[in-house]
Amino acid sequence: MLSKLCRYTLALSLTVQCSFLISTQSFADDQTTIQSIVKPFTATYSILRKSDKVGTGVRQLKYLTDDSAIYSYKTDIEWFIFSDSRSEVSEIKLINNKIIPSHYVYNREGTGRDKNYEWQYNANENTGYDVKKSKTVALDFSSQIQDPLSYHFQHRINLINNPKQTHFVYSVVKNSGSIKNYVYQYDGEEELMLPYGLVKTIRLKREVVEKKRITYAWFAPELNYLLVKLYQTKAGVEQFEAQLSHLESE
Repeated sequence: MLSKLCRYTLALSLTVQCSFLISTQSFADDQTTIQSIVKPFTATYSILRKSDKVGTGVRQLKYLTDDSAIYSYKTDIEWFIFSDSRSEVSEIKLINNKIIPSHYVYNREGTGRDKNYEWQYNANENTGYDVKKSKTVALDFSSQIQDPLSYHFQHRINLINNPKQTHFVYSVVKNSGSIKNYVYQYDGEEELMLPYGLVKTIRLKREVVEKKRITYAWFAPELNYLLVKLYQTKAGVEQFEAQLSHLESE
């Protein structure tokens, strides 16, 4: 059971960047920039297992220049004798309101085997470089390829730009170098009472049939499509839940 929780903590990475400001703007206007709508922020989530809090997740967005940013995510879990600490950092370019990954680092420490990955991307040359294995792979950035973290930012932009969209597909570079499509479907509306407060949400669903895994994600339009809750099951059995507890915006 501990090994299952270890695998599922990564799923909180579905989270999408947000700001305090409720925005009705979209990125359709070429003069509207990502920075003008999505402000630097820190979002904190409580990670639950069978309604008991077992850890926290913190996601941050920081702009470096007019066209680059650092997006990071970290989780810390303590559950009986099990411990798990993970961090992801994605350096991204913001080109024509599109997210283009340039550098991705992942580290995991705790019970079981430690893991670390590092990738560098060159969209102009359509390549990805696995730093750990000193290996270069060919990638087609014309299909808007994302790293395992940067696609969350693009997902948020898509929600803001087209709130009526019901189907989302993202081509994500896995740590093996292969490409996998992440698919999300609109699954209804719901009002939630969370540690953060009462919020109205839309719910999206991602199903991985071959693994019998379903992930539900709730986003709050009133918080500029912040992810406020995440819930995952496998073969009908609850795996974990994450709830927004605190939000700060610069």
